[in-house]
Amino acid sequence: MEYRRLYNGVRMPILGYGVYQIDSPQTERCVLDAIDCGYRLIDTAQAYGNEEGVGSAVAKSGVPRDELFITSKVWVTNFGEGNTMRSIDESLRRLGTDYLDLMLLHQAYGDYYGAYRDLEKAYEQGKVRAIGVSNFDFNRILDLSTFARIKPMVNQVETHVYWQQRQNHQVMEDLDIAHEAWSPFAEGANGFFRDPILTAISQGHGKTVAQVALRYLMDLGVIVIPKSVHKERMEQNFDVFDFELTDEDRDRIARMDADKSVVLDHRDPKTVAWLMGLFANEPKQA
Repeated sequence: MEYRRLYNGVRMPILGYGVYQIDSPQTERCVLDAIDCGYRLIDTAQAYGNEEGVGSAVAKSGVPRDELFITSKVWVTNFGEGNTMRSIDESLRRLGTDYLDLMLLHQAYGDYYGAYRDLEKAYEQGKVRAIGVSNFDFNRILDLSTFARIKPMVNQVETHVYWQQRQNHQVMEDLDIAHEAWSPFAEGANGFFRDPILTAISQGHGKTVAQVALRYLMDLGVIVIPKSVHKERMEQNFDVFDFELTDEDRDRIARMDADKSVVLDHRDPKTVAWLMGLFANEPKQA
């Protein structure tokens, strides 16, 4: 396993397993399979509704808790000083653990400053080993990093070969904030798994398109959390530590960057309006 050392010294696996859109009944089985394949970073969120499944799998896995890296995220309806701390405590209960390795704010909306103050308190109290954000563009990252007491340690954003987040990545690197990718396979958009460039490169290495895409992001220092409900695919996605891309490979993939979202564009007014509707109508998650 390769690791990214966060600026506070915590070591975070550069490859993990995400459980977004896995329903609660399947989560325990999937996480147990992932841990059996060698994954030690497991990424969930309050909004996914499957924290309990993750916690159950962790308890049944037989792997010591300190060998696992568990991430969750606070949903926007739980933002606000006091509310966020209560939701963190509830996440800990659902996950069956007395600490999280990383807690993120899920979106850059609502009272994220009040929520972040609770993250800082949770960090100082030892409830979380690292804190950060998700879906924060470079301007929000610069804002929060300038005025918060404790700078974010991680920012998790949509990142894949079609949107490589170069500007945001550079800002994160300048601030020593780890860049984590959600949807590293672009949710299959643009014919991802049949892409001719990725296919040609993968054939040259005897690897899959998915393995090449993960290796490319990891070479940039990006943490990746691919998801699959099939153990065979989990094993394939984990088998990325025994080959290297050439400079020519990396140059070809770099040119695939269209610098725009293909999954959920937080800069699109229609997307933002849809999210606002969700936030207004959803009950608190915790």
